[in-house]
Amino acid sequence: MIKPASPAVRALLLALAVVGLALPWWFNLRYFASGGGVAPEVFFGTAFANPLTTAITLDVYLAAFAFSVGVAVDREAGARRWWTLPITFFVGLSFALPGYLWWRSAPPHG
Repeated sequence: MIKPASPAVRALLLALAVVGLALPWWFNLRYFASGGGVAPEVFFGTAFANPLTTAITLDVYLAAFAFSVGVAVDREAGARRWWTLPITFFVGLSFALPGYLWWRSAPPHG
C-alpha cells in the first residue's frame, strides 16, 4: 500500500506532472509543425536516428513498459488505475508517472 504523502510531496508530484505534460508536448508540437509524423516509418526512423536518440527512446519505452506492469499488478489502486496505460503511451510517461504517484499518494477518502 502506498502511504499518503505530505502536501509538499504531492505538490511536487503534481508540478512534475504538469511540467511532464507541457515540456515534451512543446517539442512534440514543434516536431509535427516541421513535418514530422506518427506513421511508423517516419516516427521510429526519427526516434532511432542515431545512438543517442536510440538510447533515449529505448530508455523511455522500457521504463513505460515497466511502469505499466507495476500499474497492472497494483490491485490496491482498484479498477480506476487503468487510466494510466493510454496516457503513458499516447501522452507521455513524464506526465503519467508523477500523475499516478500523485493520485496514489492521496489521503484515504471517507
